[in-house]
Amino acid sequence: MASTKNNGKQSTRDLILYTLKTANQAKVDDLAEAVNVSPVTVRHHLNSLQASGLIEMESVRLKVGRPYYVYSLSEKGHELFPRKYVQLTNRLLEELKDYLPPDALGNVFDGIAKKIIAEHEGKFEHLPFDERLAYLTTVLREEGFIVEWERDEDEYTLVEYSCPYYSVGDQHIEICGLDKDLMISILQTPVEQQTCILHGDETCQFTFSPEINKTA
Repeated sequence: MASTKNNGKQSTRDLILYTLKTANQAKVDDLAEAVNVSPVTVRHHLNSLQASGLIEMESVRLKVGRPYYVYSLSEKGHELFPRKYVQLTNRLLEELKDYLPPDALGNVFDGIAKKIIAEHEGKFEHLPFDERLAYLTTVLREEGFIVEWERDEDEYTLVEYSCPYYSVGDQHIEICGLDKDLMISILQTPVEQQTCILHGDETCQFTFSPEINKTA
């Protein structure tokens, strides 16, 4: 399997996904060679991708010798990659811009975020903050994001390793912010964006520091 060259904008996870997209299926050693990392690193990412529902694993049994595993994209994983409808979407948005006021398209995407939140109304508002954060990551993954978060004392960091809106957002930046609107609505706290894939960064990174309840 040919090596996949990193252009500096793709993470190892993205390269693994891209390799599986182009190769249809691959073993761990094949992916390690293609992405130019160790098999141990590949297995770490595959476990995470499988947990997110983006890849599938299949056991291949031979007449002689031990079975081995091959990995491929799930239906959800395939949805991360642009298809022909992206071109149509971009053309439709260009037409809307010609007919609508300058801020109208941004308002459309704001409305989409509100409708997504409405679908989850009553399911997260009562939850403690960490559980709301877990709920948020589930919502974002359903929308096609590869996302993880971590906590350092009172500050949280949420990282999106891919953007399902990239092919549209590259031409219509108004869509960039829909995910942040979801974060603010579910977490009910201010969110600061530190990096953005659409601006050339490797990931979209967000930080937030919810108010910690202090006991007397």
